[in-house]
Amino acid sequence: MDVGGRFGKMYAKIVPGAQREQVFTLLGEAAREWAQVGRRTFVAAWTRGSRERIAVLLREHGLATETYESWEQARKAKPGPVGLVAFELERGFVGDDLAFVSEQDLLGERIGRPPRRRRRADELIAEASELSAGDLVVHQDYGIGRYDGLETVSVGVAPHDCLRLLYDGGEKLYLPVENIELLSRFGSDQAGVALDKLGGVAWQNRKAQMKRRIRDMAGELIRTAAARALLVAPEFAPPEGMWDEFCARFPFVETDDQSRAIADVLDDMGSGRPMDRLVCGDVGFGKTEVALRAAFVAAMSGGQVAVVVPTTLLARQHYRTFATRFEGFPIKVAQLSRMVTGKDATEVRKGLADGSINVVIGTHALLAKTVQFASLELLIIDEEQHFGVAHKEKLKALREGVHVLTLSATPLPRTLQLSLSGVREMSLIATPPTDRLAVRTFIMPFDSVVIREAIQRERFRGGQIFCVAPRVEDLDRMAERLATIVPDARLVQAHGRLTPTELERVMTEFSDGKYDILLSTNIVESGLDMPAVNTLIIHRADMFGLGQLYQLRGRVGRGKQRGYAYLTWPQTHALAESAQKRLEVMQTLDTLGAGFTLASHDLDLRGAGNLLGDQQSGHVREVGIELYQQMLEDAVADLRAEQGRRKPEDREWTPGIVMGLPVLIPDSYVPDLPVRLGLYRRISGLSSDAETEAMEAELIDRFGALPEEVKNLLDVVDLKRLCSSPAWKKWMPGQKVWCFSSAITAFAIRRGWCSGWQAGKMV
Repeated sequence: MDVGGRFGKMYAKIVPGAQREQVFTLLGEAAREWAQVGRRTFVAAWTRGSRERIAVLLREHGLATETYESWEQARKAKPGPVGLVAFELERGFVGDDLAFVSEQDLLGERIGRPPRRRRRADELIAEASELSAGDLVVHQDYGIGRYDGLETVSVGVAPHDCLRLLYDGGEKLYLPVENIELLSRFGSDQAGVALDKLGGVAWQNRKAQMKRRIRDMAGELIRTAAARALLVAPEFAPPEGMWDEFCARFPFVETDDQSRAIADVLDDMGSGRPMDRLVCGDVGFGKTEVALRAAFVAAMSGGQVAVVVPTTLLARQHYRTFATRFEGFPIKVAQLSRMVTGKDATEVRKGLADGSINVVIGTHALLAKTVQFASLELLIIDEEQHFGVAHKEKLKALREGVHVLTLSATPLPRTLQLSLSGVREMSLIATPPTDRLAVRTFIMPFDSVVIREAIQRERFRGGQIFCVAPRVEDLDRMAERLATIVPDARLVQAHGRLTPTELERVMTEFSDGKYDILLSTNIVESGLDMPAVNTLIIHRADMFGLGQLYQLRGRVGRGKQRGYAYLTWPQTHALAESAQKRLEVMQTLDTLGAGFTLASHDLDLRGAGNLLGDQQSGHVREVGIELYQQMLEDAVADLRAEQGRRKPEDREWTPGIVMGLPVLIPDSYVPDLPVRLGLYRRISGLSSDAETEAMEAELIDRFGALPEEVKNLLDVVDLKRLCSSPAWKKWMPGQKVWCFSSAITAFAIRRGWCSGWQAGKMV
């Protein structure tokens, strides 16, 4: 017998209190009926956390309960109260000697996957910056040390988890876990970095000098951004009627992040100030649609649009996409690249000068002095990481006073740094399209048997294959090898030395399915969209950069079929350490939406560089990438506060609190050490009572009822927040001891540890 009908048909979702009373009354009656005929009653919860919550509800309704950690333990128990166990059971049932009621029977249908919480960009970077034993770290007060593990030390008589840090001369520093926010990773490039000496002045001097340099740089950044903000740009708004028709041509459903990015861009274009926005989204996540809609709004408002791309193949693809989407609207689209004949290129330049061409897609040929625009209003830069310093200087001249939209899956460190520091606006598209599957990545020496199986599997399912080599000279040798491995496969070559006509023919025929394998250099890297291609073989993967490998992998798996990528190197070749690290990063970044994480790895590996000049390596090695990022954000915020005649926030003081109570997450509660460290970092960053309550609920749901030690940890973090909050500082500025005592008093009263009269005597 299914008991779901007895309880579950009363409602289809979690019910209000009055109906819930009826449900638990029914359960009590049923349990008594079953007990009379010798049946034990069990309630099955989905998680340990929900098991604890159901236990509370049952006790509130007068039902005796017994909690069991496993079904084996429950099965051996004697008949008695209602048993509570944690395992996944959709619907309850009644057997000969037992009756099961599921969580779903009591609380209604399980609600579907909740909408994803919008994650900030810096949260993604923090997730990519996990701490491992042996890593160099930076303490804000003591400088560069080496993380040596987590250790439980006794503070008085109470155990307290601390991070053990090693400094010059073998000196040790124990950092309480609730102050873990004082610690940041140094970065990936740790070779030749000297540890600081505890108690020395070298670190404080170095930090002070860096603060002055960063403040000067932040001032220049703000002046540059302010000068741009003073410029006036046309206010564009989507044309009524035609806008809905244009949007309806998009053959997919917009993801939440994509819709938000489109809204951000439209807001910028209607603000009356020049837009300067970076749209960072993974390969195939819909950045082109954001550009299409921005171009449509600008072109229909009478302005010209220039779309600058790094390669001729991407220009060819974008031209076809834009021309198809704008067909039937009064918008003329043109292309300018080496694939265009001299006669046609002259006509395009003439059309841009007299305003008859509304949208032009081209390579750096658009940056030539011979190209003049009648009324350029929107500049779209796709795959900006491929443009060099000289090209970017020309783009700066072109973009004076116009709206600028930059698209990238793996932005350059400097671009990412500008966006994260708040000087430049950024929209993040982290939601994958519906039914998109992550690409399976294999890193291995070249194996003919494996490669043959990969090619044949793709051909048997009706797909095509990209095979990429680093140099034109490698293509013929690779073609001979493939002909030996799969002699019946149809193969064609493509590279930059082909004439524009020949390259156009090869790409068109491959796109039409006349060939199984396209053997090419990395000219297929940028933005190509061929849904039939779902297997990628990269020969000599060690010769490609991290961004190149990621972009190449993004060429496959763009439809609903699973994509496969094989990153290979000759079996006789020994990989360099740097190449090994790049390939390992590629294998770890195997989830959808990992492009931003890769960009943050690149920022970590290379540093942000001099944000105002041409250098790509800056002062990051002096203080570490995370502290550098924080110092830049603080400098920008302080300067903006001063310009607004507000006092900058005091971020220097972090109280140290000793309560004589155990403060830790026991390993019996969370056995996995990296998970515990991640929780410590998240808990130390809780900034409100609401966030603390949400963290409590998450911990209970994931790991069960909170141990006393974890409650103490959350209390200490709450108390830290009270001590350093402006509400306490404003009473007696500068007297932190008084603020500290007052905060403790308020906290003690709130927790019920003492009365108001006792608290007054404490202070």
